[in-house]
Parts: sequence; C-alpha cells; structure tokens
Amino acid sequence: MIHCKNITKSFGDLQVLKGIDLEISKGEIISIVGPSGAGKTTLLQIMGTLDKPDAGEIVYENTRINHLKDKELAAFRNQNIGFVFQFHQLLPEFTAIENIMIPALIGNIKFSEAKKQASELLDFLGLSDRANHKPNELSGGEKQRVAVARALVNRPSVIFADEPSGSLDTKNKEELHRLFFDLRERFNQTFVIVTHDENLAKLTDKIIHMQDGKIV
Repeated sequence: MIHCKNITKSFGDLQVLKGIDLEISKGEIISIVGPSGAGKTTLLQIMGTLDKPDAGEIVYENTRINHLKDKELAAFRNQNIGFVFQFHQLLPEFTAIENIMIPALIGNIKFSEAKKQASELLDFLGLSDRANHKPNELSGGEKQRVAVARALVNRPSVIFADEPSGSLDTKNKEELHRLFFDLRERFNQTFVIVTHDENLAKLTDKIIHMQDGKIV
C-alpha cells in the first residue's frame, strides 16, 4: 500500500534520514521506535506528506506523491491521510463534533453529511454525550478520542500517529491502544505509530527500529 524507497532528509549539515526503505500493507498496524533523534518523526512527516524528502520516492498504491503539485498534494492528504498527535491539536473555539467535521468540510463534503459522519464516529467512540462540549470541557482521554475521530472522518487510507498516548495516564493509554485495534477490525484501518511506549509497540503487527537515521 505504501512504499518508501531510499528516503533521505537533511537539515543543514545534519542528515536525519539516511536511505529509508519501508513497505506498509493495507490494514497493518506498525510501530516505529528508537531513541530521540533517530529520525522517527521526520520519517512520519515525510510519509504523511507534511514534509518532502531530499531524495527518494513515496508511492501510495499507484500514486507517486513526489510528483504531485502542492494543491494536488493537499487534496491527496485530505482524502487519504489522517493524523493523531501527542497533544490532540483540537481547535479550542469549536465543539467536539465541529472539530471532527473540519477535514470533511475542507474536502467539500456537504455540511449535513459531514455532521452525520462525525456523529457516527462519536457514537462508535462512546462520546455522543460530549458532542457539543469544547476541548476545555473534555478529559485528556476524551480529547484524544475526538482527535482520532477527526483523523477518521474522511475514511483515510492510513492514519499516522506521533506519540498518540504520550500525554495520557495509564488507563487512557490502554483504552486508546485498544481503540486502534478496534478500528482496524471495524474499518480495516492502517496505522503507523511513532511511540516510546513499549507496551503499545509490542501489540503492533510490526516494529520498525530506527537509529541514527536508519532502520536497524
């Protein structure tokens, strides 16, 4: 589904990625682990089209994303990729359901359909009663589940998660980890997760170990 071929990336004189080759299959949950500075987040951002490699190629099924112009790339990202970050990144002025709807509305889905899809996800995640609450009225675990719903609303091919449980307590971590596997069972969802959490990594289908900009 996703093929990364000889991905390199430098920031000034510092080479962060040194020829990464990686294949990810549909419905796979993989974790990327390694020490700080190994290049994990840089690789995630490049695979997620938030940054561009200096060299190499990324292919999503039959789409070579390196060849897309900026506008085409933004549309591709909106339709095919979801993101979950460590600190949820919800917009504080919007309610839970409004935050979830935003990617769908950006993708030109009708308001009524976007609201329906967001409501269905809130129901699936057990958050229907929190739909009209703003982020400051939600617990940490609830905020992160809303962030997951936002990532899912356009039914993306893959969700990239960067330390998704890093800010959660043990109970909420376990619930979020179970949720990823429930979503894979329900939607055949693909997840690529950067994590320092060994318990989460052990649960995934494949663990990718990175060190000094390489897969080891």
